[in-house]
Amino acid sequence: MNSTNSFSPRRGHTVRLVLLAATSGLALTACGGADDTPARATTAAVPGDQSSAGGEKKGTRPDRLLWMGDSIGEAQAPALGAAMTAGGITFKSVAAAGGGGVVGETAAPTWEELPGELAAFKPDVVAYQITTFDWGTPQEQRAAYERLTKTVNDAGAELVIVSVPPFKIDDFYKPHAAAIDTAPKSAESVAEQHPDTVHFLDASTLWGTDSTAAEAQRSEDGIHSCQQGSAAFAQWFGKKLDTLYPFTPAAAGQWATGAWTADKVYGKFGCS
Repeated sequence: MNSTNSFSPRRGHTVRLVLLAATSGLALTACGGADDTPARATTAAVPGDQSSAGGEKKGTRPDRLLWMGDSIGEAQAPALGAAMTAGGITFKSVAAAGGGGVVGETAAPTWEELPGELAAFKPDVVAYQITTFDWGTPQEQRAAYERLTKTVNDAGAELVIVSVPPFKIDDFYKPHAAAIDTAPKSAESVAEQHPDTVHFLDASTLWGTDSTAAEAQRSEDGIHSCQQGSAAFAQWFGKKLDTLYPFTPAAAGQWATGAWTADKVYGKFGCS
């Protein structure tokens, strides 16, 4: 999938990445604002997921994970890849800036390229983060997530759908606010219909629901995450994967301050 970024870089600001690798968990600073005063968010005690998670753990440990999403997912991919690799899972991201969704007209490239990605990579698990472009009625959203379910399951993989973090609803997104709001509910309803092969994770247990709050860990643009927010997500996701499969996440100290923190994607969102 084409991962060319269609968004322009925003004014830079200073952020500090602080790792406290201890048995209590991973503490990371949130993205700093214009005053260069970072807010602190700790992911050591993430509340329990309130949505469907497919029941008891499966007997097979996943070996290969395909990550899907838009530019928000693209910013999370470097940290997630580092965490999954450290945990022994082969990782690939096809998150695409300006697209990556499965609902509506903007989803055409996804549907064209996904079968080939599945055939070539052969994932055990496909993790799809709902995109900011999953616009449509609830019925259209459910139909798209059902199609994604069938496509992934037919390829021999299970599907994990993750809700999108809270993000700034600017003038571009305002006309689609209602669809953005219903997408997670539509996805969860599909997961409930396929409890053995589809799982829905409610990421508000990590990010909250207010994009302006420190808990949301958004970058200067109010939409994407910087390195520390992405690391917090990667740790959260690993713990959630451990509730679904016999998978033990790698300790944060093994990956959270690696080379991925210098990935060029963060420069596009004013991170440093």
